[in-house]
Amino acid sequence: MLRYLIQKEFLQIRRNSFLPRLIIIFPIMMMCVMPWVMNQEVKNVRVDVVDHDRSTLSQRLVHSVEASRYFRFNGQKPTYQDALKDIEAMDADVVMVIPRHFSRDLTQGRRPQVLIAANAVNGTKGSIGSTYLSQIVTAHVSPTVEALKSQVSVLFLYNKHLNYKLFMIPALFAMVMMLMCGFLPTLNIVGEKEAGTIEQMNVTPVSKWAFILAKLVPYWMIALFVVVVCLLLSWVLYGITCQGPLWLVFVLAMLLAVFWSSFGLIISNYSDTMQQAVFVMWFFVVCMLLLSGLFTPVRSMPHLAYLTTYVNPMHYFVDAIRTVFVRGGDFRNIAHQLCALAAIACVMACWAVRSYRKNS
Repeated sequence: MLRYLIQKEFLQIRRNSFLPRLIIIFPIMMMCVMPWVMNQEVKNVRVDVVDHDRSTLSQRLVHSVEASRYFRFNGQKPTYQDALKDIEAMDADVVMVIPRHFSRDLTQGRRPQVLIAANAVNGTKGSIGSTYLSQIVTAHVSPTVEALKSQVSVLFLYNKHLNYKLFMIPALFAMVMMLMCGFLPTLNIVGEKEAGTIEQMNVTPVSKWAFILAKLVPYWMIALFVVVVCLLLSWVLYGITCQGPLWLVFVLAMLLAVFWSSFGLIISNYSDTMQQAVFVMWFFVVCMLLLSGLFTPVRSMPHLAYLTTYVNPMHYFVDAIRTVFVRGGDFRNIAHQLCALAAIACVMACWAVRSYRKNS
């Protein structure tokens, strides 16, 4: 009986003209677009320079800024007020003011004060951009400081080129799983409620477990297929491959699929309309994503927000998938995350079965 019910679900998916296209196009779009868009590297910071000294040394500093790949040189302005007008008009991000007697002070061994004014509406761009610019100024004003820095060796582990895509791509698997195993089963079941076809199944002798498995197993299989597609695209497009055991990636994906499908079933059990299910599902999805560590480190969150990560399965998945995919971790390295994710998935699965109301 279970096999025929699963076949029925696959037939329904095939007859839907939108779902097969979504299953193929969504992971491809996610892997092709999101690694480029979700990038926290700060580049192309627009800089205005006000040079009051007009000396050879000050122009050398200006050329260093112009040659940096992090900045886009807007040109030199006659006064600080003119440069501020560019910031107010959103035509510049940072202003650098070189004081008078800059060259003379350097020659006499003094350290001239170079002013850096950054547009801090976007705090990240303003702070990082001004930091980059300060490093260039320091190299010219205090070469002894730069000499000391050159004696310090920095070793970047696991991501030696500081490639942000390597950090983000494994976490994109979570977003794909969320749609495939969260939204789609939820909307499928609520859609059958609105159409009245689910009542026909409720009066049959099919058990609750068989009915629920038949509803969810196709989406688990689709989710695993999508993970394979994402792994292939990661390798083909970016040359990024999993450094750890590949089977752990699929185990993590399966546990997250069980959680999201169970969570979606719970929402569909308590929802009577499609709009209600979408609104409730979207609310919890946004909260779990923002509190998962997908975009920002969880240790940087307020204490109360950080406490929610202990019951957030997305946090355990993101942490574990990055450990396996980037660091090459094995089962021992993610045992804690696996146990927590499995426990949460089991609790949600039991709740989903108990909350489903079947007419006998």
